[in-house]
Amino acid sequence: MAISDQEKIGSVRSAVDLAIVGDNINDIADFTVEKYEFKNDASLSSETREAGVAKIKEVLWQRVEELKKRRMQVLAEMFTLAERTLDEIIDKGK
Repeated sequence: MAISDQEKIGSVRSAVDLAIVGDNINDIADFTVEKYEFKNDASLSSETREAGVAKIKEVLWQRVEELKKRRMQVLAEMFTLAERTLDEIIDKGK
């Protein structure tokens, strides 16, 4: 049975390690809160700090999901471009 375009696109390996992305998101969230406290010479309550870190992580993971969807679109475009390029070569040979 032939593999579909969507199956092939989905099987292309990602060069992104989501465990590392998660670590980076944690670091970014913590750093952002610490930077705010330093710049404003303030100490946030533990509740505010936790809420801030949690919300930052949430919006950053949403961005990662958007990027994953965009990656699939780019891969689909690459497969289409590859097919068009092959068609051009074959048409030249006729």
